[in-house]
Amino acid sequence: MGHAITPTDVEAFFDKDDIIVSKTDVKGRITYANRTFCQIAGYSEAELMGQPHSIIRHPDMPRAVFKLLWDTLFEGREVFAYVKNMARSGAYYWVFAHVTPSFDQNKKIIGFHSNRRVPDPKIVATIVPVYSAVLQEERRHHNGQAALAAGFKMVGDFLQSKKMTYDEFIFSL
Repeated sequence: MGHAITPTDVEAFFDKDDIIVSKTDVKGRITYANRTFCQIAGYSEAELMGQPHSIIRHPDMPRAVFKLLWDTLFEGREVFAYVKNMARSGAYYWVFAHVTPSFDQNKKIIGFHSNRRVPDPKIVATIVPVYSAVLQEERRHHNGQAALAAGFKMVGDFLQSKKMTYDEFIFSL
C-alpha cells in the first residue's frame, strides 16, 4: 500500500441505502471498517486496519476542510460534511459524512465514528467550486503550514460572509 494512487476521472457510486461505516482511534487510524467501506474503497478489512483514514483522501480535498472537521471533533462535537474520497483504483466517490467523537466513561475522547451516505448531487455541484477555490488558495503557498492557514482563513471568511458555521452552511444547501 506504500505506492501513490493516481486519481482518475472515474466516479464510483454506492447504493443510496448503503452506509459506509468506519471507526478510528484519536490519531485517525482505522479500527473498524464495514463491508460497504471495503467494497467502495477497494481494500480488504485487514488492509484497512491500523491505516490512517487519509488512505482514502482525494487530492481535490482542501486540507482546510479537514482541519475544520478535526477541530470540531476535538471540541467534542459532531460534524456533517461533504467529502470527496478516492478508492484504491483511483476512482473518486462523494459522501455525506456524519462523524461523531467517541468518549470513555470520563468524557475523554477515545476515537471517532463515521457514517457516510450517498450525497445529493445538486449539493455536491454547489460545494465543488467552494472546495476548488480553497484548494487553489492552498496551492498558492509552498509552505505546508502557510497553505493550511491560508485555506483555513478562506473557509472562515467564506462562512463569516454567510454568517454561518460550517454545519449551518452544509444544511443550508
